[in-house]
Amino acid sequence: MDSVQFYKMSGSGNDFIFVDNRAQSFPYDDPARAAQLLCRRGMSVGADGLVLIESTDDPSLDFRWRFYNADGSEADMCGNAARCAARLAHMLGISGTETSFLTGAGIIRAGVLESGRVKLAMPDPKDTELGRILTISGKKYDYHYSDTGVPHAVLVMSDVARMDVAALGSAVRYHEDFAPHGANANFVRVEKDATVTIRTYERGVEAETLACGTGAVAAAVTLALAGDISPPVTLIPTSTIPLVVHFTKNTNDVTDVYLEGDARLIYTATVYTDALT
Repeated sequence: MDSVQFYKMSGSGNDFIFVDNRAQSFPYDDPARAAQLLCRRGMSVGADGLVLIESTDDPSLDFRWRFYNADGSEADMCGNAARCAARLAHMLGISGTETSFLTGAGIIRAGVLESGRVKLAMPDPKDTELGRILTISGKKYDYHYSDTGVPHAVLVMSDVARMDVAALGSAVRYHEDFAPHGANANFVRVEKDATVTIRTYERGVEAETLACGTGAVAAAVTLALAGDISPPVTLIPTSTIPLVVHFTKNTNDVTDVYLEGDARLIYTATVYTDALT
C-alpha cells in the first residue's frame, strides 16, 4: 500500500498538509485530485490546502512549491501557507532562517523569527481600487478591491461578529463582476483600539477559514489607502491569532509589504492510499 509522510501545519488557524517532495516521492499521479481527497475533514487528514515542497534548479532559491486548495484548484499564492513553508523549510534544514522560494506569484522571501513567527515579503498589491459597488439580491454593497497574489474584495461591515459569512461570502465570491475566476470575500471592521477584525470566505476552500494571509494584506492596504488606518496594521481573524501587515503607504499605492504571523508545526504522520477513496 502506497503511503507518504506529511507535515500538518497551521498559519494563524489556516491549516495545510505539507509534503517534502524534493525526491519526487509523492505517490499520487493527480495532485489536484489528491488534494480534494486528503483535505476532506472527517474522511481523511483534513486541511485548507495541500503544499508540495520541491527542488529547483535555480541556485538562488531554496525550493519551489505547488499549492492546491481543498477543492483541487491550484493557487498562485497563500500568505499563511507561505509562512508555514518558510518555517518548515528551516525545520527540515532546507534553508536557514532566511529563505527564498518560487511560487506561482513569483519569488517569495521570508524570515523565521526567534519566536517562531515568520515575516514574509509579499508581492506589491496590484489592481487596487477603492469604493467599488456590488449589487447582491437588489442591495448595494461598497467594497475595496486588491490583488495581493490572489484577488480580494474587502467589505467594511458594522457587525462582523454576527454576520452570515457563508451566505454573503459565497454571493461575493461567485459574483458576475469577478467572473470567471471569482474573488475572496473579506468582511472587516476597524475597532477602537485600531486593530481590524476580519472574517474571510475563501475561494478554493468554499467556506470561511480561520484566517487568510493575502486577505489580511488586502484589507490592511485598502483600509490604509482609504484613510481608515495607518501601518503597521494588526488584524484579528476568526482564529483570534493576530496577523500584522507592515508596508509603506504612498499617495496612491503601497510598497514594501510584509505579512508577519504565526506558523506552527502541529504534527507529522503517514497517510495511506485508503485516504484517497
